[in-house]
Amino acid sequence: MAEPTTVAPPTPSFCDLKCGVRCANAGVKDRCLTYCGICCRQCSCVPSGTYGNKSECPCYRDKLNSKGMPKCP
Repeated sequence: MAEPTTVAPPTPSFCDLKCGVRCANAGVKDRCLTYCGICCRQCSCVPSGTYGNKSECPCYRDKLNSKGMPKCP
């Protein structure tokens, strides 16, 4: 029986780099970086650019907060 393959979680530097780009124009940068980092670690991807492009990462796009609003910036 074959072992299931697992995808290693992204390294912190990957998420830091991608979220730094994603949150470059954010009004509340520390909050943007926090939530982007959480989403990056859970989804292993961050959409390109500073806004939009969420179709590039469905996991990131579909995460919702407790109020049913998008969680990831």
